[in-house]
Amino acid sequence: MTVHFIGAGPGAADLLTVRAVRLLGAAPVCLYAGTYITSDVLAHCPPGADLVDTAHLDLDQITAHLVRADAAGLDVARLCSGDPSIYSALAEQTRRLDAAGVPWDVTPGVPAYAAAAAILGRELTAPELSQTIILTRAQARSTKMPETEALPLLARSRATLVLHLAITRIRQVVADLVPEYGQDAPVAVVANASAPSELVLRGTLADIADQVEAAGLRQAAVIIVGNTLGAKHFADSHLYATRPR
Repeated sequence: MTVHFIGAGPGAADLLTVRAVRLLGAAPVCLYAGTYITSDVLAHCPPGADLVDTAHLDLDQITAHLVRADAAGLDVARLCSGDPSIYSALAEQTRRLDAAGVPWDVTPGVPAYAAAAAILGRELTAPELSQTIILTRAQARSTKMPETEALPLLARSRATLVLHLAITRIRQVVADLVPEYGQDAPVAVVANASAPSELVLRGTLADIADQVEAAGLRQAAVIIVGNTLGAKHFADSHLYATRPR
């Protein structure tokens, strides 16, 4: 029996991979974070599946569910919002499963930042303008950020910056970024990407905090900062450049 860590994507039930849908449809037990996973996604589970909302469970309680299911000979779908490779507690959970001798695997999903970029209709890289994307977060009531990853330090690259779990810290984020990016730097905030409650805010570092607070955003939003958001004049990629005949 196997615990399948499955990327549930950004919210829409049709943005799961074919493999994810197949595994969900065959798993008699499904653990999911009710804060982010919608009922439409859970509809991929088989009738009568044991659905466990982990929103109010700690890691040890979650592990206990996984170990019990394995002992009963049941496969488990462990749904992670977005993609399991980022901010999913995959490392903590699999470390515990390894200690318990429970097999597991991972199925990737569409990450929130990719869904946000699609909604914006923007490529987050542009030739000779930005070729680097930094995925990071802000620190509030969460685990400590490494000192070398402080936001003012990351801002020195002036790369395209994507912040998760930072929407409630929007004014501090702005204060950290303005010295390097400038007040006029383009910013987009995408909340609940691909879900019915999707909301897109566009602005600059000068006004985005006011927009976020007026909208009352508290979770499930990504902040994207960088010149690629508004760029129209940039070089063509050499990969597709016209070649002499």
